[in-house]
Amino acid sequence: MPGANEPQFSGRCIVIVPCLNEAEHIGALLDKLGGEARRFDLKIIVVDGGSSDGTQQIVTQKMQGDSRIILLHNDKRIQSAAINLAVATYGDGCDYLIRIDAHGKYPDDYCEKLLQEVEATGADSVVVGMATEGFGTFQKATALAQNSKLGNGGARHRLGAKGHWTDHGHHALMRISVFRQVGGYDENFTHNEDAELDCRLKAIGARIWMTDKTFMVYYPRSSALALFRQYLGYGRGRAKNLLKHRMIPKVRQALPLMVLPLVAGVFLAALNWWAAVPAILWVTICLGYGIWLAVGERNPYGPLASISAMIMHFAWSTGFWLQLFDSRRRGDTRS
Repeated sequence: MPGANEPQFSGRCIVIVPCLNEAEHIGALLDKLGGEARRFDLKIIVVDGGSSDGTQQIVTQKMQGDSRIILLHNDKRIQSAAINLAVATYGDGCDYLIRIDAHGKYPDDYCEKLLQEVEATGADSVVVGMATEGFGTFQKATALAQNSKLGNGGARHRLGAKGHWTDHGHHALMRISVFRQVGGYDENFTHNEDAELDCRLKAIGARIWMTDKTFMVYYPRSSALALFRQYLGYGRGRAKNLLKHRMIPKVRQALPLMVLPLVAGVFLAALNWWAAVPAILWVTICLGYGIWLAVGERNPYGPLASISAMIMHFAWSTGFWLQLFDSRRRGDTRS
C-alpha cells in the first residue's frame, strides 16, 4: 500500500501489458513498472500471445521476485483480445486499467501521473502523447519520420500538445466501468482498435482527456519489411473503422490514401508519360522534406527518413484500399 508520504488515490487500478515476442524489452519494462506497483499496490498483468523468443521465461523469472506480476496466456494473440481477457479475469473490484505497450519506454512516474489526471479531470479515459525513438540507422530514420508531419500528418497525440479534451489519443488509462459499458475492444480489429473504441466511447458521451503531464516513447520497427507490414495493418484497420462507423476520412488520412493510386499511375506512363507525374511529385515532396530535415534541423537521418515515410504512406494506402476492396467483395460495409 502507499506510504504515508505517497499520493493517495481513491480507485484501484490494474496495469495490463499485452505482448508477443518482446524479450528485448519486457524485463526492463517490468523492472520500471515494479516501482510504482509497489508504491500504489498495482497488479501488473502480462498477457502473452504465444511468444517464442523467451519472453514468457523472462516474465516467469520476474514473477518469482514480485508477486504483483501475473502472466496470462492470450490464445487469440492480438492486443485487443489481450486487454479484454485481462479485464475479464482481473477487472472485478478495480476502477481503472492502465494499458502499457511492451514495445515502448515510460517515465518512472507514468502510472502516478495518469491516476492524478483521471481524478483531477474526472475523465473516462486519459490518453497520452507519443514520441518515437530509434537505435539503429533505419530505426532512427523511421523515428525521425514518425515524429515529423511528413510521417504523422500532424496528429496531435504525436505533437505533444497541451492538455485538452479530444476524440482520440494513444490509450493509457480508462475507467473499467466505461470500458465494459461499451463492450471493450472489438477483437475483429488487429490494428486501429484504440481509435475504434474511442468512436464508441464518444457515442455514449464518454470524455477523453489528452494529458500533457506524461507521455510514452515508442520504438519503431527496425527493418523496411517490418515497417511495411505494420503500416499495411494500420491502413486496413483505419478502413475497417471508417466503414464500421460510416465516417469520412480526415484530410491527413485522405492525403496518404491517394498514394497507391498515384503509384499505380506509373504503370500507365507507357501510354502517357503524364500519368507518372503525380507519383514523381509525391516522391519529390518526400525527398525534399527529408533534405529539409537534414539541413534545417541538422539531422543526418533526414534523407533516409523520407524513405521511411514513403514506405509508411504506400503501405498505409495499400492496406486501406485492400480492406475497402475486401469489404466490397463480401458486401460488408460495417467492418
